[in-house]
Amino acid sequence: MMGIAVQTLRARWVSFAGTAVALVLGVAQVTAMGLLLGALLDLPDRPPQRFATAPAVVFGTDPEWNPAHHDLGVRSLAEAKGVPDDVVRRLAETGEVVLDRAFYAQVQGGRADQVGHPWSVARFGGYELAEGRAPTSDTEIVVGGGGAGVAVGQQAVVLTAEAARPYQVVGVTAPVDYEHAVFFTDSEAARISPRVESVVAMGPLDAVRSAVSSSTVEVLVGGDRHRVDVSEDRDREALDNTVTLLPITASVAGSTAIFVVASTFAFAVVQRRREVALLRTVGATPKQVRRMVLAEAVLVGAVASAAGCALGLLGARLLARWLISLGLSPSWFGVSPSLAPAVLLPIAGAFLTGVLVALCGAAAASWRAGRVRPIEALRDATVDRPMTSGRWLLGVGGLAAGVGMVGYVAFAAPEMTLVPNKYVPTLLVPIGAFALLAPVLVGPLTRLLMAPFGGAKGAGAMVVRESALTARRRTAATAVPVLLTVGLAISLLGATDTINEARDSGLRNQVTADFVLTPDGSPGIGRAAVERVDAVPGVAVVAPVLTTLYTMDGDRIQENDGYAVEPAALSSTLDLPVVEGSLADLNDDSIVVAKSWGYELGQPVEVFMADGTTVSLRVAAIYEALRGQDIGYLTQKYAGTGAYARNGLARRAYVSLEPGTDPEAAAAAMRTAVSGLGAQVLTTERLVATEAAAARQLTNVRQRSVAVIVVVFCFIAIVNTLLMATADRRRDLAVLRLAGTTPRQVVALFAAESLLVAGIGVVLALMASALNLAGLWVALSGLFGATPVVVPVGIVAAIAAVAALLAVLGAVLPTSASLRASAVALTTARE
Repeated sequence: MMGIAVQTLRARWVSFAGTAVALVLGVAQVTAMGLLLGALLDLPDRPPQRFATAPAVVFGTDPEWNPAHHDLGVRSLAEAKGVPDDVVRRLAETGEVVLDRAFYAQVQGGRADQVGHPWSVARFGGYELAEGRAPTSDTEIVVGGGGAGVAVGQQAVVLTAEAARPYQVVGVTAPVDYEHAVFFTDSEAARISPRVESVVAMGPLDAVRSAVSSSTVEVLVGGDRHRVDVSEDRDREALDNTVTLLPITASVAGSTAIFVVASTFAFAVVQRRREVALLRTVGATPKQVRRMVLAEAVLVGAVASAAGCALGLLGARLLARWLISLGLSPSWFGVSPSLAPAVLLPIAGAFLTGVLVALCGAAAASWRAGRVRPIEALRDATVDRPMTSGRWLLGVGGLAAGVGMVGYVAFAAPEMTLVPNKYVPTLLVPIGAFALLAPVLVGPLTRLLMAPFGGAKGAGAMVVRESALTARRRTAATAVPVLLTVGLAISLLGATDTINEARDSGLRNQVTADFVLTPDGSPGIGRAAVERVDAVPGVAVVAPVLTTLYTMDGDRIQENDGYAVEPAALSSTLDLPVVEGSLADLNDDSIVVAKSWGYELGQPVEVFMADGTTVSLRVAAIYEALRGQDIGYLTQKYAGTGAYARNGLARRAYVSLEPGTDPEAAAAAMRTAVSGLGAQVLTTERLVATEAAAARQLTNVRQRSVAVIVVVFCFIAIVNTLLMATADRRRDLAVLRLAGTTPRQVVALFAAESLLVAGIGVVLALMASALNLAGLWVALSGLFGATPVVVPVGIVAAIAAVAALLAVLGAVLPTSASLRASAVALTTARE
């Protein structure tokens, strides 16, 4: 039967071309996503930067700490403490050592990513003085070129976590491409930041390793020295964004591609039932029929999959560049053709997936055709049976699974909605279920949508209605791409906007302060800005300093975010949903924790602080908190640990006005007080808008990237399916022409039918999306309170309009071509 399969492909290449195009695009998507995911597992080695010429760097680290399993910015306890003093003393006995410190130091008006270092470490990172000299006094600094716009001889105010002090600029270095530094004398750097981040050891390497006996300190040499570079954290953040985006995109786009390809191939086989029936009447056995169809599937699948893999390799490189342009991936990220497993395995997997999808798409239809008895073949070839038992089983099972999944998310696991990698794939289940059940719903929806045209003059409306009802399988197959396009657009974009709105509502309800200080061109709020605001008459300010709290969870250390705050002002600025205890009981010997931490009220908790100290704190209050917002609150006594765990800055500062204080006058005084200190004064409403814009940027890029990729593929699927369906309706065209219908009327009828099909797809999309968004609304209402469902109506309407337009073009263009061909043939026959 392979010969017949080859001849069939030659004779019906137009029908198979549509299937091949869908398969090429589907395999290209799977290939591109697989290559990018493979690239994340085989990253290139990054050369050391800050310590490029250092023989060995001693660095505080935990050998069991995997940064990929922890939030960005969180250090292990060993890294937070830095290199212990006893290790520094032992290293000094082996030879010359240089102590490195890294801390927040920003020249007023300079870049927010400036970092402070002692001048003695500059030589290891390729820094060279372009002007001036090295600092010799604690009031002198050297500024890295390109970071601040200051000149030698100029006095500049430098912002640190604790103060804003003037320094004399005595030197400017040539710029480097990995950081923007401000250099101090070693003694001044030690005063600002007691924590020793790393030590450059100049002695014999064996002696250095012998001096480092602690399991929390490691000697870095060669390429491992890059682990100390600040670009390591930036690269990890960018790669984390990529890792978050790609699995979502791969799962959604891959599932959509596989579904559309399988549906398209099955539709192409169903269109050939008459041919299969004729083969059965001339003696072909069911096994031979199945072999022929499967052979066609293998041939089409192999050729299309090979082309899709080649296209996917190009697409992966373009997609990598796009991710870099969006700021989601580091500039060096990309895919290069090679024989590495990270390249070969995704390509091989995509190729096999394409062939398997083609086989699966053809298997059900071929099995159904092969079971027809010869005497029933011709009769079966003219009967439209839209739902097979397998499709019923999958459709009903999928709908039940979709409803169950929506209910699980809504009532049992609402926090899943805040984790895109887990939540987004659940949106596919109801949409896929409605796609499988589309043939059942075609009848009711056709009658519903055509009801307003029941009184129309002429037979056009009746012809359109009955054509859709008579060929429900064809109608459903052409409506499914519209369903996928619009349904995924509504579900993905609606979920994104609704979650963002819920987060805004939660922040608005939690912050009760009159005003809020937020960073303005700086990475946080320093102590200098807080003190100046606190000096304004009639205001009380709370500036929680972010730190990390380490506790024991069984035999392993668990880290959580902590805020060091003023207890007296905490309850007046933040509305924490306390379920046990009272915020008023917070003191130097107690802690307020989230319920998810698993502690009981009054229970003593041993906390390992980031600076290496250990304290026992009693649980004073317990409050409800979402994942990612479960923060422990301590008093200002522990604010100093923030410089070890993070940068020692506050993310925000909350300001409350005393009774009788004029808000406008207080706001003006506060703005004057914080001028030049990297802070701005906002109202609560303005805070919500600002925080929302920052939080939504990455989320929107992630979700809308998925939507764009999926919608573009579905647009192509719409045109592809309509072209296949219309090209196979030459008999319908002939009947209409014989009945006296003019060419213009024929085109109008096919256009109207395609609009009806698009309408059916849109209604199915609304039904599936309503189920998704209803579950989302219940889940978010439980997390944040009353939350409106927000759908970008304009964008969704535009997508639906384009889908309808493509559906019309996919029907009108082949119809017009067929009519022209018929006219030419008729003219030739008359001549």
